[in-house]
Amino acid sequence: MKMEKLKVLSTDEIELIHSASMELLSTVGIKIDDQEVRELLQEKGAVINDNTKFVKFPENFIEEQIKKVPSSFKLHGPDGSFNFEVNTHDTIFATIGTPVKIYDPEKKSGVRKSLLEDTIKQIRVVDSLENIVCSHVDVWPGDIQYTTIHARCIYEWAKNTKKPYGLGVYGKLASTDVINMVSMIVGGNDELINRPRLVGFFNPTSPLHLPQIMTNGLQIFAKYKQPTIIAPEALAGSSAPVTLAGLLAQTNAEILGGAILAQIFNPGAPIFYGTVSHITDMRSGNSAIGSIETGLITAGIAQLARFYNIPSRGPGLVTDSKCFDLQNGFERFQTLLLAAQAGINYITCAGTYEATLVEALELLVIDDELAGMVKRATEGINVNEDTIGLETIKKIALNEKPGATFLAEKHTRKHMKQELYMPIHKLINRNRRSTWRKKGSKDIMESAREKVEEILRDYNPPELSQDIHSELQEYIKKVEERTIDDYMKAEGMASGSVSLPGTDISI
Repeated sequence: MKMEKLKVLSTDEIELIHSASMELLSTVGIKIDDQEVRELLQEKGAVINDNTKFVKFPENFIEEQIKKVPSSFKLHGPDGSFNFEVNTHDTIFATIGTPVKIYDPEKKSGVRKSLLEDTIKQIRVVDSLENIVCSHVDVWPGDIQYTTIHARCIYEWAKNTKKPYGLGVYGKLASTDVINMVSMIVGGNDELINRPRLVGFFNPTSPLHLPQIMTNGLQIFAKYKQPTIIAPEALAGSSAPVTLAGLLAQTNAEILGGAILAQIFNPGAPIFYGTVSHITDMRSGNSAIGSIETGLITAGIAQLARFYNIPSRGPGLVTDSKCFDLQNGFERFQTLLLAAQAGINYITCAGTYEATLVEALELLVIDDELAGMVKRATEGINVNEDTIGLETIKKIALNEKPGATFLAEKHTRKHMKQELYMPIHKLINRNRRSTWRKKGSKDIMESAREKVEEILRDYNPPELSQDIHSELQEYIKKVEERTIDDYMKAEGMASGSVSLPGTDISI
C-alpha cells in the first residue's frame, strides 16, 4: 500500500484552527493598503474601516469565495510541449526565487553575488532534471538593473527551457510586463489564459497584512489566470505566535484573505494554499527555516489545504547551513520528507541553502535525486501474489546449485525498475572503497559539479523565432527606459524605499 499521509492535526483540531481563523477574519480582518481594492471588497460583501485599512470578512462570504478556487490546474512551458498538473493528491517538486548569491568555491567566502549568467545556467540545469518540474527566477542577477530583472528573466526563460516559470507578483506594472512578454512568446493572451505558463508568488506580511505592491501584482496574475502561491512567511515567536497552533490559525487567515482577493479579481483564478512559515530561534533571534518545526508547520498546512480542497505548496530541501555539511544534509532531507509525507502538492526550494538566500547548481542535481528517493518512499510497498514471488523464492531455496541467487530470475528483471530506486545522476556512491578510490575518491559535491558541467556542455536550448526575439528585445528597451518613480506612480505609491516580501531587497 502507499505510505499513509502524515497527520499532525486531528479533525477536531483542524476545525478549531478554522474557527479561530474565521473569527480573526470577521472581527479583525485583513489590512489592505489599496483603497480601490477595499471598496471593491465592500461591494462584494466585505466590511471596511478606512481608519485602519482593515477589511472584515463575514464567514458566509469567505465560504462563498473559497468554493470558487479550482482544485486542480495545469502548467505549461513556453512552447507548450511540456506540462504537468497541480492537484490536491499528487506531489511535485520545484525551486524557489529568493537566492541573491551563488556558491563559488574559488571565493574565500565560498559565495558571490549572482549574475545573469548564473540565472541562465540555473534555468538550463532545471530544464534537464527529471523530478524538478519548474524554476522561479531562482538566481537574482545582481549585474542587471533591478527594475528590469523581471523582463530580462522572462526573455532568458523563453530561450532556455521547455518548463514553466515563476516569479514574485511585484506590482501592477512589472506583472503586466511579464504577461505581455509571455503572451508574445506563446501566441496571445487567450493561449496564456487557457494554458498557463507562470507561477506567481504572493507573500502576505504577517500579521494579517496584504501589502499594496503584491496586491497590485496579484490582480494582474488573477486576471490572466496564472496560478499564484499565497504564502505567508510568518516566524513563530516574532511575526506570529510562538505556538504552532497560533501560527497556523494566523497564517490560515492570511492565506484565505489572499485567496478571497484572487477570486474577487477573477472568479476561478487558480491559487496554491502555501507557506514558507517557520520559527524564530529563541537564542539568536534569527529565523530557523531548517528547524524540525518547519516540517510540522508544513504538515499542518497540507492538512488545512485539503480541508479547503485547494492545492498546497510548502518548503522542502531547506537548511540554515552555510556550507555543505551534515546540518545541510539532514535539514534539507527532513524538511523534504515531512512535506512529502504530509502530502504537500508543490514542494519548493530545490538548489538552495543558507535559508534559501544562496543557490548551488550542484545542489539542484543532488535534490533531484532526493526528490526521486522521496517519491519512491511515498509509493510504499506494493503487495500482491506477483510481487511476493512465492514460486521464485521456492525455486531459489530448493536450488542445489551453490551460490544460486535471485539476480538472473525473470521476477527480478520484471520488477527491479519499479521496486528499487536507481539514482538518476549516479551521484550516490554505492561502490566498495577500493573502487571508489580508483575513481578519484570523489565526494557527492564533486560528482554533482561534474554532472552540472556535463549538463551545461551538452545543453541544446529551444529555438526562439527571430520575430519573437525582436519583439521581446524591443519590449525590454521600453522597460529599461523607466525610472523608479515610474513604478511608484504606476503602483499608486509614494517615492521612496519599498521592501520586497520574501527577499532582502529594497527598491
